[in-house]
Amino acid sequence: EEEEEEEGQRFYAGGSERSGQQIVGPPRKKSPNELVEDLFRGAKEHGAVAIDRAAKSPGESSGSRPKPFAGGGYRLGAAPEEESAYVAGEMRQNAAQDVHVVLKLWKSGFSLDGGELRSYQDPANSQFLESIRRGEVPAELRRLARGGQVNLDLEDHRDEDFVKPKGSFRAFTGEGQKLGSTTPQVMSSSSPAQQAENEAKASSSVFIDESEPTTNIQIRLADGGRLVQKFNHSHRIRDIRLFIVDARPAMAATGFVLMTTFPNKELSDEDQTLKEANLLNAVIVQRFI
Repeated sequence: EEEEEEEGQRFYAGGSERSGQQIVGPPRKKSPNELVEDLFRGAKEHGAVAIDRAAKSPGESSGSRPKPFAGGGYRLGAAPEEESAYVAGEMRQNAAQDVHVVLKLWKSGFSLDGGELRSYQDPANSQFLESIRRGEVPAELRRLARGGQVNLDLEDHRDEDFVKPKGSFRAFTGEGQKLGSTTPQVMSSSSPAQQAENEAKASSSVFIDESEPTTNIQIRLADGGRLVQKFNHSHRIRDIRLFIVDARPAMAATGFVLMTTFPNKELSDEDQTLKEANLLNAVIVQRFI
């Protein structure tokens, strides 16, 4: 009866069952439950050993990487003619080349480690599943090991829907501020050419009335740079702030104050003109807050 089911369903055309013409239909597709059962049966026939899930140590999840195995076990053959030889436990020198893979068999497909669900019905997966049923390590896993040993765990989740594990932590690769000092350094990705272009644009944006008195202001930036710009005496302290932000766009979102040197004093009233604040030909220091 089981052999007939493998061949396909039998139909009869005309007459009775004994005198009519017999037609054999297409093979009956196995249910996912039967398919998973066949995979486990084939693996066991080739030496795989069942492990009680409850025997795992508390807090150990099926997706976590195991500790190095120190016992013995059966190594699946790479080809049908190879037997599943027993391997005694030992510390391998090339352990870095070994690969440990968890194959989870779900209700509608299977997954490898934290990968996506792969359907049982997809023809692209048929060779992989057939290798498992024959007790062999699939070719794609052998290529992954690059000559090392493949340790393959099969987990039975046939009564469960596929659940994709949460993503692992990834290190931050963006930009930010360098911490560790009272004045964090702004980390800028601008090239020297781009920085020179920004400074030129900032300088041209300052309107100078050549008929009025002018002065040169030297600005020591918190990032270690220096700027020198010509202003009219009537320009205000806030015009210096705008010039700095135009020359260093990355500082637009960073709080800072402007200070004098000798004596060291914060320029808190930015509505003052340069002449009123006694800043003609002065040196101004920028400080982050």
